[in-house]
Amino acid sequence: MTVRVVLADDQPLIRTALQMVIADIPDLEVVGEAGTGAEAVHLAENLHPDVVVMDIRMPGMDGIEATRLVTAGPGGARVIVLTTFDDDDHVYGALRAGASGFLVKDMALDDILAAIRVVAAGDALIAPSVTRRLIAEFAGRPEPAAALAPAPRRVEGITEREREVLTLVARGMSNTEIAADLVISVSTVKAYVTRLLAKLDARDRVQLVIIAYEAGLASPSR
Repeated sequence: MTVRVVLADDQPLIRTALQMVIADIPDLEVVGEAGTGAEAVHLAENLHPDVVVMDIRMPGMDGIEATRLVTAGPGGARVIVLTTFDDDDHVYGALRAGASGFLVKDMALDDILAAIRVVAAGDALIAPSVTRRLIAEFAGRPEPAAALAPAPRRVEGITEREREVLTLVARGMSNTEIAADLVISVSTVKAYVTRLLAKLDARDRVQLVIIAYEAGLASPSR
């Protein structure tokens, strides 16, 4: 199945570079390009892409508001947010808006393409450098999320092993890394993550990160 992609960035060179690379990939297709957040929302509503690759800083409607509207829309598009080292204050907001992926613009193109596939398949992906900034945002924003039930109450029903897995997910570790840390198989880790998603009513790993931090299972000092 071909993954349909919309590229949203106010820098034409970045859109062109991504479009040229994706054009040579059989399972990916760029179906639209946007230079503003409003254009991205319009394209998502009309073209029904699988994934929108969204810059944060764009004129008019920014990428955070555009992400909120795209993910809340009827098309079911998932959003990968592009960020730079200057975007620290916006990562948390984009996560709250429903983004399923966080990438930095200096990542290798192959990693960006892989991230598009991961997010299109229903998983979430956060670049390690973005995870570190995300942790810092959690440290400075202790208030609970309005869109989620209080996290401490939500985690009361999980097992001790599930709690361990959730904590490692919050550190940005992959299933393979979690398996090595806990000395269990990758398939077992996948099973734990699946159960956590169901028990905590979380859409993806990004929401698991939110829940873990708000429940105090992980913090920047740990």
